[in-house]
Amino acid sequence: MARDEHNKAAEHHENAAKAHRSAADHHGKGDHAKGKEHAASAKQHSQTANQHTDQAHSKSQQQK
Repeated sequence: MARDEHNKAAEHHENAAKAHRSAADHHGKGDHAKGKEHAASAKQHSQTANQHTDQAHSKSQQQK
């Protein structure tokens, strides 16, 4: 169901936002290693969210 994919995408977008904020916080404190780690996590969540969004759009098109 497209709705499930949208919900999964939203969850990953939220996780990406949290990871971005954490990365910014660590970079601001000079802990660049941890900042990069959180930035990489944010990127992965963003990519996964994009995949779920694409799947949701595909499923929506199939239902028409």
